[in-house]
Amino acid sequence: MTIEAGQPLAGQPTSVRQAGPKRPLGGLGRAALGRAGRAALLATGRTPVPDALEPLVQAHRRHHPQADLGLLGRAYRLAEASHRGQKRKSGEPYITHPLAVTMILAQLGAGTTTLVSSLLHDTVEDTELTLAQVSEEFGPEVAYLVDGVTKLEKVDFGAAAEAETFRKMLVATGDDVRVMVIKLADRLHNMRTIRHMKPASRIRIAKVTRDVLIPLAERLGIQVLKAELEDIVFATLHPEEHARTRALLAGHETVPDALFEPFARTLARQLAEAGVAAEVTVRPRHCVSLHRVLLKRAAAPGRDGQPQEPQPADFGRLLVVVEENADCYAVLGELHTCWTPLPGEFKDFVAAPKFNLYQSLHTAVALAGGEVVEVLVRTRRMHEIAETGVVALGDPRQPGANGSDQAGDELDRTDPARPGWLSRLLEWQQETPDPDAFWSALTADLAGDREITVVTESGETLQLRAGASCVDAAYLLGEETGHRCIGARVNGRLTALSTVLQDGDRVAILTEQGDPAARPSGPAPEWLAHARTAAARLAIERWLADPPARPPVVRAAPAAAGQPAPPALRTAERGAAPVAVAGRPGAAVRLARCCTPVPPDEVSGFAIRGGAVAVHRTGCPAGERMRADGRGALEIHWQPGGAPPAGYRATLRAEALNRPRLLADLTAAISGEGVGIVSAEVEPPQELRVRHTYTVELPEPAALAAVMRAMLRVSGVYDVGRPHAPEGGGTRAPGEGAAAVGAGSGPDPGAEPAGEAAQEPAEGPGPLPDTENGDAPPAPGVRPSWGIHGRSAAFTGQ
Repeated sequence: MTIEAGQPLAGQPTSVRQAGPKRPLGGLGRAALGRAGRAALLATGRTPVPDALEPLVQAHRRHHPQADLGLLGRAYRLAEASHRGQKRKSGEPYITHPLAVTMILAQLGAGTTTLVSSLLHDTVEDTELTLAQVSEEFGPEVAYLVDGVTKLEKVDFGAAAEAETFRKMLVATGDDVRVMVIKLADRLHNMRTIRHMKPASRIRIAKVTRDVLIPLAERLGIQVLKAELEDIVFATLHPEEHARTRALLAGHETVPDALFEPFARTLARQLAEAGVAAEVTVRPRHCVSLHRVLLKRAAAPGRDGQPQEPQPADFGRLLVVVEENADCYAVLGELHTCWTPLPGEFKDFVAAPKFNLYQSLHTAVALAGGEVVEVLVRTRRMHEIAETGVVALGDPRQPGANGSDQAGDELDRTDPARPGWLSRLLEWQQETPDPDAFWSALTADLAGDREITVVTESGETLQLRAGASCVDAAYLLGEETGHRCIGARVNGRLTALSTVLQDGDRVAILTEQGDPAARPSGPAPEWLAHARTAAARLAIERWLADPPARPPVVRAAPAAAGQPAPPALRTAERGAAPVAVAGRPGAAVRLARCCTPVPPDEVSGFAIRGGAVAVHRTGCPAGERMRADGRGALEIHWQPGGAPPAGYRATLRAEALNRPRLLADLTAAISGEGVGIVSAEVEPPQELRVRHTYTVELPEPAALAAVMRAMLRVSGVYDVGRPHAPEGGGTRAPGEGAAAVGAGSGPDPGAEPAGEAAQEPAEGPGPLPDTENGDAPPAPGVRPSWGIHGRSAAFTGQ
């Protein structure tokens, strides 16, 4: 039922009913006019259209009045001659199938080239006609579309033929989306006649349609086709539930509509009084849509604990079609002014379209009797795209196909196939040669019926399936970014990589710094549990199955004075002893973790258990305590060109005034100097002051001064120092303890054996004066704190 409100919409034909019959012009009857028209057509030399094409031509003319009917006639004659003698399983001539498929496309509004390709789509696969002959007769564009939907032979591909056929179609769709449109129309007609197939074949075809074709129709926005496919698949796979739902629909149709029609008339009258030209239409739900509503009602028992019975409002919705975008919000204003809107039911897909270009305003209002009615509001153009999706966009190869007078760029003309979900499919399918792995990844990727949009801190928009995590976002930015990912920041807060992203989140992927040519640390096996997209899973699986080898070590000439050594040289030198111990050549050397000595710090060495030598900065309380216990200091000096296997680590402490984004700015400053963050500890603010402690891995000792200066330049930071372990072993209150975690949580190459480590207290919360490094004692009255409820907030860099 359609009710018009206000003035007729622009572009709508108006009709006037006249009293009494009116004879056609010239006094000729309909039969005489038909004969005259055919005679005029023959007189112009144009080939008449075959009678079998008449319904198709009428449907095509409604959308394309200037279509080349002669081309359609030639394509039909060739298809009919090629398929002559072939029968379908229903016993009908085979030509009825391409005719029916082409009729579906004509009703959707597809162009002439698409219809010609549809008439010929099975000729190359099932007849003696070759692709070269099609190209010669109708051009390469038609040949490309026909080839795109042609199945691969089972003789050549065996059990993998179906998976490889879909791979071939997806690749072809990436260049021309009409390939998949023809395939969907072909599958719809086959599903309409699926009753003639064997039971096992019906189940197999219905499952493939459910898992692959219906999600593809959803992503292409062809709603009318998707809805019919869903109903047929529902009837095939779940006949009993389909019969019950269908009986409910039939029973509702026999009862006079006491809800939607009166409300539609009232709304149309209200919009007319407000001066908004609109069409108000009652849209019944199709079978699967109603079944979903019933499932929701069954999952939410009523006050008596029993499942809720279906309500009259469950059987349909109201659609309001207007002319301009502004009218959509005018209708919304009238709805929410005259009726009570339901909180949480309003969705604005006009300002933020779905990934398949769908646009509408969704709302629900409560009527005087308590019934709740859902209302959709959209413009006429939005309605065309909502119903037929990419078909409404026109021929992607023709200028102005997107409905505008000017041609857009290549990406705009092919939306939504590129650069969205299809581009991502095309990227990872190339890396999946195995047909079974491709098929599993394809069905898993299409299983999500909703997508979300997140924005990076640099302003890049990322489209992900619902339920995707930070791991998926990292690999969407590039496989190298994913392999180097060490953490994430969501909406300004550090978070785990397993965090599930929500629509509209602002995300930043933190990556390890250093030499870009160096081998990344790579993903951990547990990342697979958090990856929801096929691209991320496949990249992680490839890494775990065959990690890339480390780049070869290249020795280069020493750098000039004052210049840092090149990365290749630094890599080659790592592993050499960092210090030389007089009288103990070859002794194992361990750089103490409590004071993290770095050249050219003044250092002292002490013999520890196992014959190793612990190296402490001069003035380190732990070293001074060992000296006081009678251990003699060994004569040591820094070895030129030497470095620990894991590189030099240094602990830096920043004292700052608390402000938003301080952590983000400090980590960015450190990373900007090419320094990797091993671990970080952030203490809660005390009297508006906050303390950040970082353990960093230096590419070379000379980078220490640069990173400290970079931290000091961060707004709000008033001091940066290198703390020593405090006297007294850093005594803490019961239950307190630093929760800083990171790569240092395991065995540290600079740590001492357990027996000796007990004599060296762990790093405490308060720095001691160190005139050499510019450390200052804490301000009076500032009490060291180890975090909320006795635990410090910390994150790991590895």
